[in-house]
Amino acid sequence: MHRQQQLTPSRTRVGIPPCESILAEAEDEPPGQPPTSPVCVHSSVCNEKVRLPIVSAIPPTDRSFAQNIFRRKHFPGVSNKTWNDWHWQVSHRIRSAAQLQKMLKLSESERYVLEEVGTKLPLGVTPYYMSLISEADPCQPLRRTVIPTLDEIVTTPEEADDPLGEESQSPIPGLVHRYPDRVLLLISHFCSTYCRYCTRSRIMGREGLYAGRSRLNRALDYIRTTPSIRDVLLSGGDPFMLSDERLSWILLQIRRIPHVEIIRIGTKVPAVLPQRITPRLVRMLRKYHPLWMSLHFVHPDECTEEAHRACGRLADGGIPLGSQTVLLKGVNDNVETMESLFHNLMKMRVRPYYLYQCDPISGSAHFRTSVEKGLEILQNLRGFTSGYAVPTYVVDAPGGGGKIPLMPNYLVEQDGSELVLKNYKGELYRYPNEVTVAPST
Repeated sequence: MHRQQQLTPSRTRVGIPPCESILAEAEDEPPGQPPTSPVCVHSSVCNEKVRLPIVSAIPPTDRSFAQNIFRRKHFPGVSNKTWNDWHWQVSHRIRSAAQLQKMLKLSESERYVLEEVGTKLPLGVTPYYMSLISEADPCQPLRRTVIPTLDEIVTTPEEADDPLGEESQSPIPGLVHRYPDRVLLLISHFCSTYCRYCTRSRIMGREGLYAGRSRLNRALDYIRTTPSIRDVLLSGGDPFMLSDERLSWILLQIRRIPHVEIIRIGTKVPAVLPQRITPRLVRMLRKYHPLWMSLHFVHPDECTEEAHRACGRLADGGIPLGSQTVLLKGVNDNVETMESLFHNLMKMRVRPYYLYQCDPISGSAHFRTSVEKGLEILQNLRGFTSGYAVPTYVVDAPGGGGKIPLMPNYLVEQDGSELVLKNYKGELYRYPNEVTVAPST
């Protein structure tokens, strides 16, 4: 059996501690202006016919050139020091239709949504990430992930606002206890950049989930009084949108709990706001080891020099880094794009950890692929690249069932005491499944 028989036509290559008073009782979006009413920026995935996604990353020289043009055009006079200040980046996020129309050549579909339709998840994009987005192409992968589309207003029968049943597994507001030995602590409702496929779009960008002391203390009390919890994951809203001092306070309280062994942080900051990963932040994080981090990268064009620098600082701080990539139609749903992404992540010292099937949140049908597509990608990676560069493909079961790993079927059959196995080339091998021990004499 030849490999070409099992590959899609696109795969043609062969062989390749602070005091508690620092937490405000009601802390809203930090820093910058208070949020206005949610901006409606949905744009149909691409009202034109579906195109193949961009396969390879933009060459670094071309990307830097495009970023410089963007800065000169839309932020003239802003110094490098100011541009690289994460507070400035957050306070100057693109949040309105008027701002967006100055920066992008909107398609008719995008313009209609901006002017006529509202969305639950507001628009929010850092200037840095906007500099990576194509001005003219509404089908560019990065553009599709952060610019609202017309398709968001279409809800199919299998979709839900809370498809993973997090609300039903929350003993405390903002604390999800699904697995016996770990909890998810949602820090706030605020991210610097809002992904249009966000599993928690029911919460993000709207008031209600503050990083206030009273709510966090209730969650911390629950962790303290539940000795089975050995692992706490901070997510949200992005934990790195808090100040160093506020985040340090939370980490300190968790680290003081004797039965908590591991603290994890989930963030997309290295991809959308790498300026946030400062030496000062890393020095603070190092105090709370063992600390692990899950990063969210979806496309090789996010693997910029700035992202490399941010991940390098975290890795040098002794923090193990893993990526959690969502499989998205028209963004990264082919072998070449995924391979490029995972190879870039490996060079950034980030281990591809999970490949997620896109959750069936309301309005996500245009992003979701079939499970067969994910298995096909996985099969065309296994054996043709480093094992470290191949993530585990998982479906987060609707209703709160947890992550279920999926793999291509390499076990063909069981023939008596032997297994018939298929390798990455499609070749068959027999493996003894039962060991016969000869009697000693």
